Amino acid sequence: MSWGLTGFLRRYALARNLIDVPNERSSHSTPTPRGGGVAIVTAFLAALPLLNRFDLLANPVCLALWGAGCAVAVTGFLDDHGHIAARWRLLVHFGAAAWGLYWLGGFPPVSAFGYSLDLGWFGYAFAAVYVVWLLNLYNFMDGIDGLAGIEAITVCCGGALMVWLVAPDSTAWMLPVLLASAVLGFLVWNFPPARIFMGDVGSGFLGIILALLSVQAARIEPGLLWVWLILLGVFIVDATVTLCRRVLRGEKFYEAHHSHAYQYASRIIGAHQPVTLAIGAINVFWLMPVAGLVALEKLDGIVGLMVAYLPLLLLAYRYKAGDRLAQARDAE
Repeated sequence: MSWGLTGFLRRYALARNLIDVPNERSSHSTPTPRGGGVAIVTAFLAALPLLNRFDLLANPVCLALWGAGCAVAVTGFLDDHGHIAARWRLLVHFGAAAWGLYWLGGFPPVSAFGYSLDLGWFGYAFAAVYVVWLLNLYNFMDGIDGLAGIEAITVCCGGALMVWLVAPDSTAWMLPVLLASAVLGFLVWNFPPARIFMGDVGSGFLGIILALLSVQAARIEPGLLWVWLILLGVFIVDATVTLCRRVLRGEKFYEAHHSHAYQYASRIIGAHQPVTLAIGAINVFWLMPVAGLVALEKLDGIVGLMVAYLPLLLLAYRYKAGDRLAQARDAE
């Protein structure tokens, strides 16, 4: 479904002149249609009521994903067609996060070193910030061809596998598989060289759905929260290191830029495809095995997170994440 709809959206974008024109902050050089993420949104949301109808998806989970995902997608769609002020987008993002967390039952207890800690009301506030941050960092990381799609597919496949290993009687593994399937149809059009971009409608939607899926998994088994954080490590580390370095320099963190590690790597190599494939390989051959050890309780969640993230932090600094001087040298 998403493959055919993406082709239709490409024609629609060309007819309506919804084109992403390269500028000094872009990682691409060719004007490209945007808004293909609508196909991902439509395919995923259309399937949720069907799963619910056949008792494969509980009502609260269906309401959480449908309401939050729809709100973020509509806001992204409007922003792709015009411009919505950052403060209004952020208000919608927090409202969507609150909606999703309410129906999922809030933030689950956090497990660490054999102990379980219930964060109470602080957990709700922390969870809202976590969901909104993951939503926005996914938007930040959607900057080169195929990257956001490869990330979503590999993370979802890993998440589904871990849920099945921990709770084989649960049907929760179906949701990440469904999302991966929806993204795969779009990725056919977005794989380097991209013929269409997903736009904010797609990147924001993927961010909030992945965040809520991680919360849902943690309610099944608290240790699965660490698993999802590990699987999402490439995006979390690159975006967080870049943001922190920009904030420490007093820059406006919400302004567009091209100082992420993955963007610097693509400029050095001179192509998007090797970077996209390399990140997919990191997810499959490094992060997924570490996540598996945590899911099977062979490794504590915090320890697993530290083990998984250390090489990613080294890569982020190796490829100048958030480095203004490197960005300036590239512009010369």
